[in-house]
Amino acid sequence: MRFLSRRLVMPSDLNYANSLFGGRALEWIDEEAAIYAICQLETNVLVTKHIGEISFESPAMVGDVVEFGLETKKVGNTSITVSCLVRNKITKKTICFADDIVFVKLDPETRLPLPHGKTLEGLDRQTKQEINRLV
Repeated sequence: MRFLSRRLVMPSDLNYANSLFGGRALEWIDEEAAIYAICQLETNVLVTKHIGEISFESPAMVGDVVEFGLETKKVGNTSITVSCLVRNKITKKTICFADDIVFVKLDPETRLPLPHGKTLEGLDRQTKQEINRLV
């Protein structure tokens, strides 16, 4: 799992119990997972089709830095399935985990599913090449 981005929990992100509102966490997960899928498939014409099980494990409080770990689970003909782990950057405690987030590539004109031409093996190679360029 690669941890690719971070957010600071602000007062406007809190619920009535003064911890990170679950709806805000889900908004962030959908956005972060979409950015990840866009980068993997090299297209921004994607839609969220499904978000599977979501498990909230521990609270995030105002001032906490949370980070988002993402990984590709499966690659279909028109879709990509990813998982997202949200954890506290300092303590490494899991805040929540969202599994089986499915994005589908669409034809920009017809809005129908469109093959993306990617494979899980190809995406793994692409990721390794990107990491090697960084070091």
